[in-house]
Amino acid sequence: MGFTVAVLGAAGGIGQPLSLLLKNSPLVEKLNLFDVVPLVAGVAADLSHIETEAKVEGFVGSLKDPAEQKAQLLKALAGVDVAVIPAGVPRKPGMTRDDLFKINAGIVSGLIEGIAEACPKCMICIISNPVNSTVPIAAEVLKKKGVFDPKRLFGVSTLDIVRSNTFVAEALNVSPAEVNVPVVGGHSGVTILPLLSQLKSSLSEEQVEKLTKRIQNAGTEVVEAKAGAGSATLSMAFAGARFAVSVMKAMNGEENVQECAYVASAVVPDLPYFATPVTLGPEGAKTVHDVGSLSDFEKEQLETKVYPELKKAIEKGVAFVANQD
Repeated sequence: MGFTVAVLGAAGGIGQPLSLLLKNSPLVEKLNLFDVVPLVAGVAADLSHIETEAKVEGFVGSLKDPAEQKAQLLKALAGVDVAVIPAGVPRKPGMTRDDLFKINAGIVSGLIEGIAEACPKCMICIISNPVNSTVPIAAEVLKKKGVFDPKRLFGVSTLDIVRSNTFVAEALNVSPAEVNVPVVGGHSGVTILPLLSQLKSSLSEEQVEKLTKRIQNAGTEVVEAKAGAGSATLSMAFAGARFAVSVMKAMNGEENVQECAYVASAVVPDLPYFATPVTLGPEGAKTVHDVGSLSDFEKEQLETKVYPELKKAIEKGVAFVANQD
């Protein structure tokens, strides 16, 4: 069975390669591309020439005309099974994820309002940073509209797993296909905690600490390497497509599909959202798994760094929606 997928923010640095990868998936029957940048019509035309089954259509929202923008968004979301949201501004050098918050919070909130109206039962995959706050924002908007289903809302933290697998494979001199690092917590800086102890590998304590730091700062590594010309867009598109395809495989009835994701969770008391491995099913998140066994280093990181930072980010997202009234 093929699915209708919407990419919201499809003309951007993540949106374009993400749309390309989704056009290439046999699980996608219809690909709706929405953006406020008129270029999205050209992106849709370009992708429509590719010899795969998915039909592609572009929808241009107008920044000058809110009514027209809403109409286009609702058209893009009609009949959608999976909505992937990379919309927002990217992080530039010297910009904190906090600076991003003010702009992207409003963008995500508006898009989620459209989803609540047009396709409230779709799977929502949020890429827009800061994910630690944009997922709670999405949840609060959906709750206000009376359509929140915690099983269908995901913060896409897949890039942390992709990076962990890559960096660990390099350190162990093996293929990344042989490595599967669970990453828990959140999706920025110190809230990203790769559980390297669960690999049962030959990594030394020093290597574990170095790899943990590199995985946590990998986004900054790319921002600096691009020298002001962008952030991690291609690797994020790869990770976003991987997650969306996993969601569709599970919706199609495939068993034992598991990805780490930042979801509504009861794993940690006081943290209503947390990233852990999640088994996906036809209705979304089927089982949200616990963190499993931890080393002393990982326990300390969770308690002193992950929990306090994540709590602040979640509260900030919830407060943003409460203050919109």
